[in-house]
Amino acid sequence: MNDTIGTRVPRHLWVVGILAVLWNGIGAFDYAATQFRYQPYMSQFTPEQLAYFYGFPAWATAAWAIAVWSAVIASAGLLLRKSWAAGLFGLSIAAMLVTALYNFVLSDGLAMMGAGGMVFTVVIWVIAFALFFYARRMAGRGVLR
Repeated sequence: MNDTIGTRVPRHLWVVGILAVLWNGIGAFDYAATQFRYQPYMSQFTPEQLAYFYGFPAWATAAWAIAVWSAVIASAGLLLRKSWAAGLFGLSIAAMLVTALYNFVLSDGLAMMGAGGMVFTVVIWVIAFALFFYARRMAGRGVLR
């Protein structure tokens, strides 16, 4: 559990890294299923919700893609003990802000999501910030190189 320069790798890094990959993998599946209009997944939504999802402007879809895929790569970076994971988690949060601008300011996303969707959105934000600060701390301690 030590690397070549003697920095001890805490066991929680592996737990957090694996959970981060799984969590962000779910986000990647959601993004891909929406973009490819995967019927078994998309059938859970109302026609109004589908019209909303499929009507995202290109810039909002691009921000969503950046948010999702940078978080997936950052999660893998945690497991690989790479310091750039913190920066990618930060990029993911920045892209989430752009997506939130569309969802909550420029469109009627809140009405589309309902209360349950809003709660889940808050959970996503909390986890995103937790992963960002965790990666920064691990980089600062020399665990990520």
